[in-house]
Amino acid sequence: MGATGAWLGTGLPGAAAAFTVSSGLAQSLAADSSRLGERLRMLATFGANQAGGIDRVAFSDANIEALDWCEGHLREAGFSVERDLVGNLVARKAGTDPSLDPIMFGSHVDSVPGGGNYDGQVGSMGAMEVAVVLADANHTTRHPLEIVYFTNEEGGKTGSRALVGEVEPFELEIETASGYTIGEGLQRLGGDPDRLADARRDAGSLAAFLELHIEQGAVLDQDGMDIGVVEGIVGIMRWNVVVDGMTNHAGTTPMDRRQDAMVGAARFVTAVHRVARDTPGRQVATVGRLEAEPGAPNVIPGRVRMTLEIRDLSMEGIERTFDAIRARAEDIEESTGVSFSVDQFYISRAAPTDLRIRDMIEQSADARGLSSMRMPSGAGHDAQSIALLCPVGMIFVPSVRGISHAPDERTELADIVNGTNVLLDTLLAIDTGGLG
Repeated sequence: MGATGAWLGTGLPGAAAAFTVSSGLAQSLAADSSRLGERLRMLATFGANQAGGIDRVAFSDANIEALDWCEGHLREAGFSVERDLVGNLVARKAGTDPSLDPIMFGSHVDSVPGGGNYDGQVGSMGAMEVAVVLADANHTTRHPLEIVYFTNEEGGKTGSRALVGEVEPFELEIETASGYTIGEGLQRLGGDPDRLADARRDAGSLAAFLELHIEQGAVLDQDGMDIGVVEGIVGIMRWNVVVDGMTNHAGTTPMDRRQDAMVGAARFVTAVHRVARDTPGRQVATVGRLEAEPGAPNVIPGRVRMTLEIRDLSMEGIERTFDAIRARAEDIEESTGVSFSVDQFYISRAAPTDLRIRDMIEQSADARGLSSMRMPSGAGHDAQSIALLCPVGMIFVPSVRGISHAPDERTELADIVNGTNVLLDTLLAIDTGGLG
């Protein structure tokens, strides 16, 4: 199916159940499913590919065109819009009480190569729809509002991590899927990589942050639940792992006289799997890349390079898993004669969501007649960076069959409308004093 076709599902649902917010609004507010569906369809045209998904990688022409399109709609909703120092699209609207800190909400519009039409897009268009609903109702919130579409979420959450001072200068030289380095890409988006430190925001400068997102897993879909109330976002740590053995002739070197780096690597991959699977907890561990040197069919590999990634809801859990894997590596060294070296190159800290915002999300779902469940997020999100600045909340909606980062990624429009309405309700609950 083409990107402008029926990928959002057949038929548009009627208006969601009315829910009168506690701010004293005389009318009930709800997302317009037709408008939301059409904007999702239009967004899907930027970077559309033949497989029915998108190649809207960060810093690409399609990424820039999509952000320009979003900017126009946000201006129509009464927001002033700018690109900050790291290329984040930031839309602002004043509140009635200038003494209050802003409520930030949003997501991202960049994709992985060959991605789907929902990861990031649902939260971005949901945030836009909330802005339009409030504008149509002539309602001005007490808090200032900031809608943010973050830069390079898929390539390392550059935009959100920069706001908390976690982007290192060396990252600017990393080449991305667009063909540009991150530094070059920030300039393309209107940022200034030479002023990276100035992009940082102070802790406590925001009242709250909210993000609507597809689950990217199958739990909600398989369990028939409407809304996921995210309890926390997993931490992620990544290492480069090098296995050194001895390069030698594959035909003349007896099996008992080899220091085969590939054998050590294979045992390491198995150890990673077994440690993560057999240890109680929700941790996951993955070897995602493996390269042998010299890589010839008639040569025993003398070196193997690979990556190790571990995710858990706590950084302590990640460290425990890593320590257990490192102990297994030492055993492999002893039994095979190879040696291991590891170098950490990425960290994204685990972020629990705010207990009060979890309750608000749950209460909103209940008021709209929607089922909900509390659950962790196994994927990283911009919200976990912003959690260093303020209380955060995340709302999940179902992913059909749990497919994500692929053209077959899909979420029904009715579910997107549900999530957008819960986002709207939660924002208004926070605005009327829900966080005290």
